[in-house]
Amino acid sequence: MRALENISFRTSCGNRVALVGPNGAGKSTLIKSIAGLLRKSSGSISWRGTPVRKWSSEFAYLPQREDVDWDFPITVRGLVEMGRYPQLGFWRKYSDRDAEAVHEALDLLDLLDLQHRQIKELSGGQQQRAFIARSIAQEAHVLLLDEPFTGLDRTSSNSLADLLDKLAHEGRLIISSHHDMGTVKTIFNQVLLLNRKQVGFGPVDELITPDNLNSLFTH
Repeated sequence: MRALENISFRTSCGNRVALVGPNGAGKSTLIKSIAGLLRKSSGSISWRGTPVRKWSSEFAYLPQREDVDWDFPITVRGLVEMGRYPQLGFWRKYSDRDAEAVHEALDLLDLLDLQHRQIKELSGGQQQRAFIARSIAQEAHVLLLDEPFTGLDRTSSNSLADLLDKLAHEGRLIISSHHDMGTVKTIFNQVLLLNRKQVGFGPVDELITPDNLNSLFTH
């Protein structure tokens, strides 16, 4: 059985796209496929008019929290520096420009005071900001987030929502799986309704309706 089929949508930088559907609908599979982390049996994904055949440095992927080893011994700065690795390649040494990009990302995400902390010592909201800072240091244009709001308290959720709005207005594309129907309209401007197949794609205000959600989650 295919995890996904008949998915077709087009979006652009500046948008915040929510992937909405029941558990097992294929949201994580789609995010990983866009990121180039899963091999597709058919179909294609294009970015800037060119088919995406493998992982690109312009794409940054943030996994679900339960998929992260929070006990791994790395500081916030060390994590954010990992965002520069795709720019370095095999031969180029870490430069002042790389250090500047890391500093700018830490500053943007308000993490300079926490940069020497172990990642496991942070709150859930701070951990998510650290991973997004890694994406910013990577200079990625597309942020692929798998349930980034899960486990966050209201204050951290509001802070993350404000950050995603800011990043989108700066010209980045946000694609994120999301499960809270009470906040989807306030965080995202587009939505893909998904249940192994595409149920609908378009403006969030038009698609997030009681009838659509009832059909999506009961079939």
